Amino acid sequence: MKVKLNQPKLGLYVHWPYCARICPYCDFNVRRDRGQDNDFLVDAIIADIRGWRKRIDPVPTLSSLSLGGGTPSLLHPRQMHRIIQAAEKNFGFLPDIEISLEANPTDFEAVKYADFAAAGVNRLSLGIQSLDNQQLEFLGRDHTVAEALLALEKARKQFTSVSADFIYGLPQQAVVKWQEQLKEILALGLQHLSLYCLSIEPKTMFFKQYERGQLVPTDDDKVADLYELTQNMTAKIGYTAYETSNHTMGDENRSKHNLLYWQGDDWIGVGPGAHARACIDGSRHELASYRQVQNYADAVQKNGWGVELCEKLSPADDLAERLLLGLRLADGIDLSKMQVRAGHEIDQKRLKNSTKTGLVSIQKGKLKASIPLLVDRIGAELLL
Repeated sequence: MKVKLNQPKLGLYVHWPYCARICPYCDFNVRRDRGQDNDFLVDAIIADIRGWRKRIDPVPTLSSLSLGGGTPSLLHPRQMHRIIQAAEKNFGFLPDIEISLEANPTDFEAVKYADFAAAGVNRLSLGIQSLDNQQLEFLGRDHTVAEALLALEKARKQFTSVSADFIYGLPQQAVVKWQEQLKEILALGLQHLSLYCLSIEPKTMFFKQYERGQLVPTDDDKVADLYELTQNMTAKIGYTAYETSNHTMGDENRSKHNLLYWQGDDWIGVGPGAHARACIDGSRHELASYRQVQNYADAVQKNGWGVELCEKLSPADDLAERLLLGLRLADGIDLSKMQVRAGHEIDQKRLKNSTKTGLVSIQKGKLKASIPLLVDRIGAELLL
């Protein structure tokens, strides 16, 4: 297939909303899996993929497919295979496509890893979150450290690439304790690590505890100390922090799908509550699917896709999104490509001032944030 030089890559995100347990820090569109029949939702997702194929223009071949949630590893391998087949049939796959799956390291899910790999998944992202059982309990996880390590061992035998998520900055977490745990994490020798600082999001159980005075978030100074420690320890043994919270051994292990978001490419989203940025009728649009499962399935049946929100992005809003996401990358974002794709330019006076004060730099055409933790503030300086 011939691809235009500036044509965005295209990824597909599939949102599976069910979880065995709702974590107290999670603000995603999720609900408890109570063993209900969910084949109807798989059917709706497949029909939604067909609906997107009819509406998107142009139709580039998929460079990535990400199954997230929720807990998509609760899917039966047969269901997952159907979804992956539908994506390939309707859009086609590039030869080096990344097909990633988010999974929990429970025994129940780990026994399906081989079947998931046979269905086409080549990258597994494990939500381990901690190597401390007390912290796992605090975070509402339903696995132990021993289970996580066993699941990790099984995953590495089945998938080309394995990543793991960990959370730091828990209330009253001492810097030295995170240092000790991070040393254990790095000793695992994983190709990719996502190391996130805990954030207290509205509508979560942790936020309700915070409002009642039962939970005190880690203060900003300590967060900065923990972040700096994390960057130093990962870099010392060869991990590259290619994004604010993501670290990799070698560029080939970077998450292709997440790079779509940060580099300003396009993605479509299927499943309840899935979001998308894609070209519809010649313009880039912000899209979101119905959040409630039944509403989503009904919309797909009635309208041919599950989208509730479909709004054309103004050039200024498009640029703002691309900028705020792109500044998260250590390599920065291609300034010319970003502006051409958005059809809008950054105010040159603001850009000059931000460069002069050292908030950003421009190297080989890439716009970079000088302080990764302050990308939102830096973006505001450039935009407002």
